[in-house]
Amino acid sequence: MPTPPESGSSDERPPLEPIHVLRPRRTDALAELFRDMEQGREDLEKVAVPDPRSWDEGETQEIPRVRTDEDGPSRGGGTPGSGSGLRRAAVVIAVAAAALVGFGCALLLSMRNDQAAAREPRPTASAASPSAAASATDAGAPDPDGAGTLREGDSGPEVTDLQQRLLNVPDIYPGGSTSGTFDATLKAAVARFQLWYGIRGDETGVYGNDTRHALESRTPSGTG
Repeated sequence: MPTPPESGSSDERPPLEPIHVLRPRRTDALAELFRDMEQGREDLEKVAVPDPRSWDEGETQEIPRVRTDEDGPSRGGGTPGSGSGLRRAAVVIAVAAAALVGFGCALLLSMRNDQAAAREPRPTASAASPSAAASATDAGAPDPDGAGTLREGDSGPEVTDLQQRLLNVPDIYPGGSTSGTFDATLKAAVARFQLWYGIRGDETGVYGNDTRHALESRTPSGTG
């Protein structure tokens, strides 16, 4: 077992110096590469290159030069790109012709519609008036408000019954007459009754089937 050094003794050793390792370069591989290249050149077959001055110009053939737009028209009679230009022109003409045909068809159709509308008969003012409707009812045409419809200008016991029934409804026909004549005051009372009770099946101010059913279900008979 080694004994520890005594106190005060010096255990000094020389410092270690760095060690440089020298390795020889491997130039053998590079030398072998150059050697192979030299041997490859020796294996190649030497070919004699003819002298250009000995060439015969008759054996050569001139290659035709490519024409450009600056050279003008070619031998075929057309210019480069003329085919694509003709196709574009044909497409433009076809589109313009189709648009023209469509516009003509639309114009012709609108003219036919205008002529058909002009030939349709239009209702005159006399046919739309209440007197004309009453005359049509008297002639036997079906009344849109139902059979037995009463309107302004009618008279008779049915009108009297209507007046008496309206007098039984509060604030519908106040102080109304029972003369049996369907006048403007009675028409206003019928229209008021239709509005207040939500009757929509008859014309405004016309005593038709819907208005008659609603009034008779709410009032007693006026002539009985």
